[in-house]
Amino acid sequence: MKKRSGANSKSRPPEALTLFIDRSLGNTVVASALRQQGVATEIHSDHFPPDAEDSTWLEEVGRYGWIVLTKDRRIRYRKLELAAITRAKVRAFILTGGEMTGEEMARAFVRALPRIRKAVMTSGPPFIAKVSPGGLTEMIWPARPGKSKTAR
Repeated sequence: MKKRSGANSKSRPPEALTLFIDRSLGNTVVASALRQQGVATEIHSDHFPPDAEDSTWLEEVGRYGWIVLTKDRRIRYRKLELAAITRAKVRAFILTGGEMTGEEMARAFVRALPRIRKAVMTSGPPFIAKVSPGGLTEMIWPARPGKSKTAR
């Protein structure tokens, strides 16, 4: 008898996401919108002081396996933060829009949720991906030849 291929077998259930909302995104609007979509969220101010070093909270969040949402576009260029992301196997999504309201940021992340889930399931940590205001995602670190776009 021929062995069934993996394509015919039942797929595993999607990984339950817990999204960590960085202080740069505020405390309520983005978290509320994501919770309305049924996604578990944790807020920076519930776990860390406002002046916590990024490298400190990144390592802690990575240990919990939470997925980081931020709008700090420079985080991937800072040695301490990048080292923390690498050590703790952080999966981070950076919103690339300029000045956006809380509602606009929330809409972008809600639109990106299917792509965020896909990236989390298909790309091993650590990684950094960007989220556009329209909800598109693209891997930006580390460079992965032939796999730069997560989804369109």
